[in-house]
Amino acid sequence: MVYLRAMPEKPKTYFNWSSGKDSALALYELKQEDQLDIACLLTSVNSYYDRVSMHGLRRDVLEAQAKAIGIPLDILEVPENPDMETYNNLMLGKVTELKSNGYTDTVFGDIFLEDLRAYREKMLASHHIKAHFPLWKKDTKALLHRFFDLGFRAVIVCLDTSKLDVSLLGQELSSNMVKQLPKEVDPCGENGEFHTFCFDGPIFNQPVAFELGEKVFKTYDNPSDKAKSIRFGFCDVLLKSVVH
Repeated sequence: MVYLRAMPEKPKTYFNWSSGKDSALALYELKQEDQLDIACLLTSVNSYYDRVSMHGLRRDVLEAQAKAIGIPLDILEVPENPDMETYNNLMLGKVTELKSNGYTDTVFGDIFLEDLRAYREKMLASHHIKAHFPLWKKDTKALLHRFFDLGFRAVIVCLDTSKLDVSLLGQELSSNMVKQLPKEVDPCGENGEFHTFCFDGPIFNQPVAFELGEKVFKTYDNPSDKAKSIRFGFCDVLLKSVVH
């Protein structure tokens, strides 16, 4: 008699989805390893603007992106200007909900921000959620070239105007653009220099059909220097209507 050993069940995992290139590449790497059951994408959405926090991507575009990838989307609603205490409480509530639904692991696309990783791991420890960082400590220039080589495509939807020229807003990422970035700018924008919307690549069942909308510039208080402000540019992304 032959006994078949049952395959171990893969940990039920939620992916902290930003809608940008780093998340897309991290998800791809995990799919290749096939050690985790990525059962949902979790994204923070500002309920006042109905857009992805930081990236400024519309909710309907985010939903279309998740549908094109084929993984269910879960949304954490945050208020217009949440302080850290409010955000932490909302996130802990969501983590508690996910834990009760059988999630034991989570994934982040962070690359080298040590304090951010420590904060995430500390927050999750009390809920016994294991965090994974598939891109951790990898060379950001090499990561971006791998992104291109795999056939991923993304556009810049948000940038810090003190770090990058506003002409790059709404432009598609390319190898040529990376070569022209200022030396002080991380190739993946890991220090917040820019954010992207990923619309095509090997994790997608089909590309997200979109068009670019208006560009808006907003000024924010600088948390590290109260005497200075930070100006960000945002490029709107609109779903293309399908004509039958």
